[in-house]
Order: sequence, then structure tokens, then C-alpha cells
Amino acid sequence: MERRFRLSSSTDFKRVRRLGKSYAHPLVVLIFLQNELDSSRFGVAAGRSVGNAVHRNRAKRLLRESLRPLIPAIEPGWDLILIARHSLAQATLQQTMEALHSLLLRAGLLKATHGE
Repeated sequence: MERRFRLSSSTDFKRVRRLGKSYAHPLVVLIFLQNELDSSRFGVAAGRSVGNAVHRNRAKRLLRESLRPLIPAIEPGWDLILIARHSLAQATLQQTMEALHSLLLRAGLLKATHGE
């Protein structure tokens, strides 16, 4: 994921976690909050409940790779955090992409030209 799309500072993560709206899926949790920028930024997290370091890193790679093709279709001006759940460690890329797409649709963050 390009640097301009990353949500990296801990203060930004805390702000989105504290003030944002969330939607849950069995594989991933989406938390989002509007920002003052012309583009959306994304953060990916996987806690210890996902598993050891190998499983957490795989879960984060799956989330980043699933998100990459969706970035152009997401409305600008949002900060999003994707939090991996335990079951994501065993999920496939296709399952992860479907989970993200359904969460973004439920949250209303996809542009009208990309919806189903």
C-alpha cells in the first residue's frame, strides 16, 4: 500500500478507535471516521488473539492485499482501520476480499459506480 494511503500515527489510530463507527464481520472489523483530507487513509491491525507473529503478519498481509484493488472505489476523506479477527488467519484471499467488500458496502464507503 502506498505511503499516502497509510494511517500510521498512534494518535490517528486512537482517534479513529475512540470516535469512529464500526462494522463487524466474522473475519474482520472495520472502524471508520471522516478526516479533513482529499484522500482516504487505511490502517491494519492484528492483535494477539489472531495467533503468533506468523499468523498476525499473514492476516495483515491478507487485509492489505484485499484492500489494494478497492482503494480507488472508496470515497475520499475517510480514515479506516481494519482489525483482523482470529478466523482470518485461516481464511483465503478470496474470502478476505468478499468480507472487505461487504463491510465497505454496509458502511456506505464505496463510490456509487462500484456498488452492486
